Amino acid sequence: MPTSQSDKAIRFRLLHQGPGAFVIPNPWDAGSARILAGLGFRALATSSWASAAVHGRRDGELTRAEALAHARVIVTATDLPVSVDLGNGFGDGPAVAAETIRLAAEAGVVGGSIEDATGDKGTPLYDLGLAIERVTAAVEAARALPFPFTLTARVENFVRGNPNLDDTIKRLQAFEKAGADVLFAPGLPDLAAVRAVCAAVSKPVNFMAGIKGKSFTVAELAAAGVRRISLAASLYRAALTGLLNAAREVSGKGTFGYTEHSITSLELDGFLHS
Repeated sequence: MPTSQSDKAIRFRLLHQGPGAFVIPNPWDAGSARILAGLGFRALATSSWASAAVHGRRDGELTRAEALAHARVIVTATDLPVSVDLGNGFGDGPAVAAETIRLAAEAGVVGGSIEDATGDKGTPLYDLGLAIERVTAAVEAARALPFPFTLTARVENFVRGNPNLDDTIKRLQAFEKAGADVLFAPGLPDLAAVRAVCAAVSKPVNFMAGIKGKSFTVAELAAAGVRRISLAASLYRAALTGLLNAAREVSGKGTFGYTEHSITSLELDGFLHS
């Protein structure tokens, strides 16, 4: 029997209670979701960047309907809990963020993230007051659902040109007070910053691995206080790196050496069998 959305939501919540940290990888289609489930991961998350790239677009260029349709593909591929990267909620107003949470729940996910980035390069972050209102509205929408939706609040300072740790912590603390279940500041530069963030809040902290020079081990992150480790688009980029290397070998050398170390169709079928 398929696992119910409520059961998935409860399982997802329990993962955040430890002990230690769990890794939540980011598939980009049904096949990659099944491979990750077959490898024993206990939950999955979408990546807005990878989701857009699958459609041949840049991050932020998918509509809300397109992003949620893509999330539904990931949800239906396995029985694992899925959290969705909702960007800024696909609109500026708190009511839009709330509606996005409701629609995400209808798509079958059990969690999602709302960030404080505007999408406007001139003013990359929402004013703190509005940012809090948006998270508060998302929290209220999540609490109104018939299952425990896990809401993650993201502070985008370090990936939007404002690497201010004090302001990052201030925003995370404000989002915690607003009711967010998980707190997330992508792009933290070192373990000292990670420890500072984890010490400043009481809710579970998500760390984003995948940035060169800023990706630490699971053991190091757990010791720093991290509860959840996401991989953003790094697995998708790794897969596309393999594609590029293989295609360049064929076009440049006329050889097919990549086939010697590629997974076989039979091995792949083992992961894809439902």
